[in-house]
Amino acid sequence: MRYAVLGTGVVGQTIAGKLAFLGHEVVIGTRDPQATLARTGPDAYGNPPIAQWLARHTQVRLLSFADAAAFGEALVNTTAGAVSLQALEAAGADNLAGKLLIDIANPLDFSQGTPPSLNPVDTDSLGEQIQRAFPGTKVVKALNTMNAAVMVEPSRVAGEHNVFVCGDDAGAKKLTTEFLAEFGWSRESVIDLGDITTARGTEMLLPIWLRLWGALGHADFNFHIQGARTGA
Repeated sequence: MRYAVLGTGVVGQTIAGKLAFLGHEVVIGTRDPQATLARTGPDAYGNPPIAQWLARHTQVRLLSFADAAAFGEALVNTTAGAVSLQALEAAGADNLAGKLLIDIANPLDFSQGTPPSLNPVDTDSLGEQIQRAFPGTKVVKALNTMNAAVMVEPSRVAGEHNVFVCGDDAGAKKLTTEFLAEFGWSRESVIDLGDITTARGTEMLLPIWLRLWGALGHADFNFHIQGARTGA
């Protein structure tokens, strides 16, 4: 399958690398490929520039958002939540129409410093905003409640733990569950929360996730919903 991963940060690199390892055709989308490749310093989190990553993953190509979206049969949004709508606008509604878009982004708001708050929150969500902005796209919120390494290797966390899916299209959620299975998530671990409005809840897990990260001193943890009826 052809995947377009939108966003060049550590989440995008982790998802793209895993998909390529699994044998899929993968491109990464960015606003300006030449400017992105010209970066020589680490990102805000200390990760090396994308050019170094691409040199080690020669099967993955870097394209503009629009070219990546046109290439992908399915898309994964890993851009920063504050700029996700602008990135998807650059990708183009026509290039997104009719396709599955797995939205991993969180609407973190750093305007008041750290830890960040959320915007939107409670009465709306980034997942809903994306679905409203691109009604022809099948948006599914998933994987936004854990570290990138856990997303693609759930066995990093001992014992049972869960991944949530939220979206209006049942077929798109089924495809997302199959996508998750390739990463090692069992059907029993998937909890279908319902339509895209339920993304409000999964996005609101981020403040407690960030506090847990600080308290535990590592990110190899996840949420386990005891007694849940699982299997999307």
